[in-house]
Amino acid sequence: MNPLRVLVIDDERPALDELTFLLGRDPRIGEVMGSDSATEALRVLQAEDVDAVFLDIQMPGLTGLDLAQVLSRFKSPPPVVFVTAHEEHAVAAFELRAVDYVLKPVREERLAEAVRRVVEAGGPSPSGDVQIPVERGGVTRFINRSEITHVEAQGDYARLHTAEGSHLVRTPLSSLAEQWAAAGFVRIHRSVLVALPHVKEVRSEAGRVSVVIGGTELPVSRRHTRELRSVLVRREPPS
Repeated sequence: MNPLRVLVIDDERPALDELTFLLGRDPRIGEVMGSDSATEALRVLQAEDVDAVFLDIQMPGLTGLDLAQVLSRFKSPPPVVFVTAHEEHAVAAFELRAVDYVLKPVREERLAEAVRRVVEAGGPSPSGDVQIPVERGGVTRFINRSEITHVEAQGDYARLHTAEGSHLVRTPLSSLAEQWAAAGFVRIHRSVLVALPHVKEVRSEAGRVSVVIGGTELPVSRRHTRELRSVLVRREPPS
């Protein structure tokens, strides 16, 4: 493997210097360039060939998410790793096909894992799946969005349910409903979002509608019944 040429972007000089130092210690990294603004970094990216970008999110002017959005329009966008102190932007970051999402303060072993993901071209699978970062006991895991059966609102958080268990993420249900609509997630209640591919049955009894996912039956509110039926009809294969 050829050594990687990476660009680090952070508006705070101590954080920029630390990340540059840590990446420089990784034997898979050949050259580390630094920039203290997303605007300046964009000029560098337009002029230089870069194998990966490590960037902060909250920066004055053009934010890290803004820059990642611009990079996604490149003919061959470099892998992006977000390095931030704010966990609440994780879902938005992975919607932009980020390879990894590292929380500050940065641990060297955690950064090494991010470099591994860059090397192996981690992130979305060829099927278009998206990996969602979840925290448990101080450890970041990644689950495929396709594994999520349904989502429940818990205040400003959302609980993602899979066949293996559940995970709490710091993202409102309303945001996920908007971001994941194209992936087949439909709201059946003001506090519940379901993934249509995981719906096994739709039950109707005494005017009450519910859906069955795995061994769980979830009620559908009257307000969302018509929308659900409309979506299911559109998904029915032709006879």
